[in-house]
Amino acid sequence: MRFDRSLLRTILFSLTVVAMVIGVYQTVLQDDQNAVRDNYWLFTFAFSFYLIYWYLGRKDREAAKPLPKKSTPVASVGKAKPPRKKR
Repeated sequence: MRFDRSLLRTILFSLTVVAMVIGVYQTVLQDDQNAVRDNYWLFTFAFSFYLIYWYLGRKDREAAKPLPKKSTPVASVGKAKPPRKKR
């Protein structure tokens, strides 16, 4: 059984948004000098979820890139370029 990577990315993005919203709400609700420090763990989780989300998306984008075609140089053996005309 293989786990769907896009489902994992959706869950991680949802957790990121939820943690940020709760962190901002709690920070505004506390309204004291230590509010950000008290809710720092929520922002840390949100940032960690976002980094994992970004990393998984980057791996998917790299896997989806088509490989560039290797062009074989055409050798011009025996064909001399005509001289340029002077103006």
